[in-house]
Amino acid sequence: MPAAPPALVGAAPRSLEGLLHRFEPLVLPVSAAQAAVTVVLREGTHEVETLLIERTAHPEDPASGQVALPGGHVGEGDGSLVTTALRELEEEVGLTATDLNEPLWYVTTQFAARFGIHVAVFAAPLAEAAGTPSPRSVEEVAHVFWLPRSALGVTQRVHRETPQGWREFNASIVDGHVLWGFTRRVLRQFFELPTEDDLVGPSFAHVNPLA
Repeated sequence: MPAAPPALVGAAPRSLEGLLHRFEPLVLPVSAAQAAVTVVLREGTHEVETLLIERTAHPEDPASGQVALPGGHVGEGDGSLVTTALRELEEEVGLTATDLNEPLWYVTTQFAARFGIHVAVFAAPLAEAAGTPSPRSVEEVAHVFWLPRSALGVTQRVHRETPQGWREFNASIVDGHVLWGFTRRVLRQFFELPTEDDLVGPSFAHVNPLA
């Protein structure tokens, strides 16, 4: 007998189409944010899964060893945040626009307090014929993995070092990968889970990208 699908986590639609078509395909200028990330989604065995990376540990890097969405800072000559998101996706995990089933959908722009920048969040479904995402440079990305939607509904407390010292945070842990902070809050918002009282500050408010 096949395993029963997991209970739906969050109030967002279950299907990929329903998840993505809540948003608009906006091409934002780079002036709207200082970085861009992409929520790449696929239909897993039982539920939707999200592509995540674990950054390579570097002592001088504040994002060292963190689990994150593929993405990064605006580069010279990018022109738009969609260009930034697609460039970073290829540089980090080897996926191009042809590996996505649709153009990028603009989700939101959020303030990443730890880094003091605004980050544009886009989303797109992985194409059936897409290549397998993998780290393009071990100097930048140590691991690539898929996070099941249901994992976001399980909260554990972890200790992490911050500029203010060691603090305790909410996290989701999958196969040893610890998802916490900005990326976890963005994904919980994407799947419309209740806001948690994270110690790093209030829940992110939507920022008008064209204001």
